[in-house]
Amino acid sequence: MTTYSKTRSSNHARTLKLVHIAMFSALMAIGANLTSFLIIGGVPITLQTFFAILAGILLGSKLGAASMVVYAFIGLAGVPVFAKFSGGMDTIISPTFGFIVSFVLLAYAVGLIAEKFPTRKGFVAAALVGLAINYLFGTNWMYAAYKFWFAAPEGFTYLMAWAWMVPPLPKDLILAVLAGLFGFRLKPIIRKYM
Repeated sequence: MTTYSKTRSSNHARTLKLVHIAMFSALMAIGANLTSFLIIGGVPITLQTFFAILAGILLGSKLGAASMVVYAFIGLAGVPVFAKFSGGMDTIISPTFGFIVSFVLLAYAVGLIAEKFPTRKGFVAAALVGLAINYLFGTNWMYAAYKFWFAAPEGFTYLMAWAWMVPPLPKDLILAVLAGLFGFRLKPIIRKYM
């Protein structure tokens, strides 16, 4: 292979990686607003966790996390890609911003697990670990936000914050398992182009 061919192949691979990152950033924006007008407690019901898990499985730990970082920065720059078509720097102090941060962490963790255990069971386990990270980080951020810098509802407690997470949990569990299974089927196809 000539130097020109190697350079061209390297550039092609880099371009594909950027396209994949952009694609998952766009999917996050769509998933944020497909169902986000349904709100339980202070939490919009979205499809973002599904897409963040898929990003980790399909793109791997580093690219999956990078796609979530790009999504977060696009929203923080003011583009209305967060739930309820919101965006801007003031989102950082919102009670639900912890979920956005958790997408970076969960995509990285899911990617690591999927890379280490590239089986159907491994992918489903990775998806469930990702969902746990999303709920733990996001809910604790929400609790802290309401307690320390945001106006909490009357009688707000740590238990109430977790109670708000119960209604979307069955949907998120089903979607996490589906993301693991779907990712297992798609991974060989994506691997060809990475």
